[in-house]
Amino acid sequence: MFTQKIKMYFLIIFFFHFLCGCSSMHIRSLNPNLPDGFLYLDEVDVSIIQEMRYVGNHNFIGKPIPGYHVPRCILTIESAEGLAKVQAELKQYSMSLKVYDCYRPQRAVDSFVIWAKDIRDTKMKKEFYPRVDKTNLFKDGYIAEKSGHSRGSTMDLTIVPLPVPRQAKYNDGEHLMECFLPVDRRFEDNGIDFGTGFDCFDPLAHTANPEVGAVQKRNRLMLKSIMEKNGFKNLEEEWWHYTFKKEAFPDQYFDFEVR
Repeated sequence: MFTQKIKMYFLIIFFFHFLCGCSSMHIRSLNPNLPDGFLYLDEVDVSIIQEMRYVGNHNFIGKPIPGYHVPRCILTIESAEGLAKVQAELKQYSMSLKVYDCYRPQRAVDSFVIWAKDIRDTKMKKEFYPRVDKTNLFKDGYIAEKSGHSRGSTMDLTIVPLPVPRQAKYNDGEHLMECFLPVDRRFEDNGIDFGTGFDCFDPLAHTANPEVGAVQKRNRLMLKSIMEKNGFKNLEEEWWHYTFKKEAFPDQYFDFEVR
């Protein structure tokens, strides 16, 4: 009987740590189909908003991307825990993170490369790369054959006020607006204003671009500061792009599908 009580005690302690996230040990995914070291973000923090753009049509290609089957964010354990810390801080100020993309299968990256080489396909140019010639996407660094997303510790995100405002729905084929336009003239995103839309292939999306307004600069600095405080680093060409500094797989690129 005493042995059974001891076992029950440790079982309760384990689940307490799992649910509250207050243990230093890593949470492990409940899904056995994910590789070791990965989990779904909502297993760590269900309150972080997810608008996974590459599952649908509202992205720079204009159609679902290979490898994405469900709109769920997958990350390495350490980076997911880091985002949960950021989220806890933002909630104190009635704000929330929203992720657009997290782990990205290598086959998705390969599809980007194939698309970039097809200069005839400019379906989404007006919104996502209106001032960039598609033939320059490789040279200008917007498309590459490898992505940090495929290592599992990189994510694209923004900040949304609480309570969460309505998010506009994109309808395939609708009139597109340039991503660098003022917030009231471009696609209606429910995040705070960072000066451009997500995945805007434009110099104005560079985090430290001096041409953005004072409010947008302040928002970018706020996001950068809180992310860096919790162990992330920014890609200077994209205000929305962050990588957990202590990557679990710094030299490994994965290709399992998002299911």
